[in-house]
Amino acid sequence: MSLKITGKTRVYMTVGYPISQVKSPGDITEFFQRRNVDAVHIPLEVQPKGINEFIAGVTSYSNVDGLIMTIPYKFEGANLCSSLSPRAAILNSANLLRRTKNGEWHGDMTDGIGFCNAMEATGTEIAGSRALLIGAGGAGSAIALELLERGVTQLHIFDIKQSRAVDIAKLLNANFPHSVHVTTSPNPVGFNIIAHASPTGMNAEDPLPLEDSHLLSSMHVGDVVTAPPITSLIRVARERGCNTHTGIEMWEAQQNVVVDFLLHEPMPNES
Repeated sequence: MSLKITGKTRVYMTVGYPISQVKSPGDITEFFQRRNVDAVHIPLEVQPKGINEFIAGVTSYSNVDGLIMTIPYKFEGANLCSSLSPRAAILNSANLLRRTKNGEWHGDMTDGIGFCNAMEATGTEIAGSRALLIGAGGAGSAIALELLERGVTQLHIFDIKQSRAVDIAKLLNANFPHSVHVTTSPNPVGFNIIAHASPTGMNAEDPLPLEDSHLLSSMHVGDVVTAPPITSLIRVARERGCNTHTGIEMWEAQQNVVVDFLLHEPMPNES
């Protein structure tokens, strides 16, 4: 199916910095075509020094109907919104924004859904597990919340900025008392699930985010990084016999959820 863009074509954007690793522009445009929606999704790389100007101005772009906020702008996405889904409100973070009838923005946070859907697709059971989360940023906080919602009994959070791990642990313990703990080391010993949600692994020279000699075949290792498609962490985890899912599989596991949200279709737990 050929793509015909006219002045009536609605515009959606993925906003981030850097942006070269994202898969959403082509994938979502293809979904729009399948659903006979006259719309296109484009990448927009906004440098940190310009994000405030973009946030201030985007509501006036009257043909822009939706945004995907990626690294590092998910908290800025929430601040742009006049309303948030319950999960986005808890986290004060949004990766999806759509324009409301009055021209304002409504936001949701679906990274946790994608991560957990991808994990369950491999046959890994979440309920009753102990999980280690590495990285407590926008994606990490969403994964933490969804893991708890799906029945993880103990969640330990590590972040190189310990204050960030402390903040998200306090926030989540308010809803899941005594279930969330901060750890000073990304040691996977004793965990069933390893959720890697930091940017480590995007560059070839990046070190592994944990001590790989402690990985066991009984563990599931999931990664949010989409480029390279197989990170060093996933490669090593597979060598250790672990069940795994990649950042690309995480993205694929939430594509329908993302498009449904952008097109105002019913969403799980959405206000």
